[in-house]
Amino acid sequence: MTQKPVIFIDGEAGTTGLEIRERLSTLPVTLYSIDPARRKDPAARKDAMAAADLVVLCLPDDASREAVQMAATLGASAPRLLDASTAFRTDATWVYGFPELAKGQDRAIATALRVSNPGCYPTGAIALLRPLIEAGVLDRHYPICINAVSGYSGGGRSMIEAHEREGGPAFELYGLTLEHKHVPEIHQHAGLTRRPVFVPSVGHFARGMIVSIPLHLDDMQGHITGCDLHRILEEHYAGQAHVRVMPQEPKLSAEALAGSDKMELRVHATTQTRQALLTARLDNLGKGASGAALQNISLMLGLNNA
Repeated sequence: MTQKPVIFIDGEAGTTGLEIRERLSTLPVTLYSIDPARRKDPAARKDAMAAADLVVLCLPDDASREAVQMAATLGASAPRLLDASTAFRTDATWVYGFPELAKGQDRAIATALRVSNPGCYPTGAIALLRPLIEAGVLDRHYPICINAVSGYSGGGRSMIEAHEREGGPAFELYGLTLEHKHVPEIHQHAGLTRRPVFVPSVGHFARGMIVSIPLHLDDMQGHITGCDLHRILEEHYAGQAHVRVMPQEPKLSAEALAGSDKMELRVHATTQTRQALLTARLDNLGKGASGAALQNISLMLGLNNA
């Protein structure tokens, strides 16, 4: 590796690519760019990959797969890869780029040749579910239902344009075929054996996200309480800079962490009805996208910002 690591963003003109490019100015790296007129030219992209220590793929799924194949043809000159698409998030040959997922995950990312950046919704859902499953209080076969609302900036160009027009929709449910592309990722990395029901929605605000998961405490293992759930999450994320376990609140705004790379987890519980609601609040473009990418880049390149 060169003294100042070289990064090439393949797909830097998209929302995530532009954010990552801007954020890289805070790191001691060199950004390799190609002429915008040649950004889809295979020869120019291959040359850029050969010159880079790390390539960040900010492309649609099929284009990411093609880019990975292109990188593989470079042999010993092939760079390490960080992919921001959905293409490899459940691929066992890639390391899942959620450093707080489990003990040692950050070290696995640091040494990996190929890392998949997590999705925004899965980041919140997995952060809430995985520690409870690993602690043995939430059965892997529990019928999980996940509701989530996100700012429109994560929905691509057509959604952004729809919401930025005067009179754009105030609130929409989508993914009502129950086949959202993030479901396999949540299913696998949360450690569930039963496919969860996932209902995403978008609000008329640019950035921010809340993921919420209702639970019946009497259906969990042992006479568990909301305080127990809070403690398990707190112990799992102790010492983590980007994930905080917070006290429950009577109401939450999805926009509160816009522009932040932090994620807040809460357990809202009642002793009277023995019910609980788990919530994760984050910025869909922060910890849910480019913020997570910056964290993974720092780990992969041995920088001190992770």
